[in-house]
Amino acid sequence: MAKKNYNYEKRAREIEKQKKKEEKLKKKQAKNNPENVENNEEIESIEDKE
Repeated sequence: MAKKNYNYEKRAREIEKQKKKEEKLKKKQAKNNPENVENNEEIESIEDKE
């Protein structure tokens, strides 16, 4: 029987946690500065395309 690749699963969980953490941070920023969040989203979408 093949051995499971636990490192891959661990990395996938870490990436998922990081995404959730970033989303929470964006929500907090949206509550504090609603104007700045729109600009940040535009900048991030441009960076993602590159």
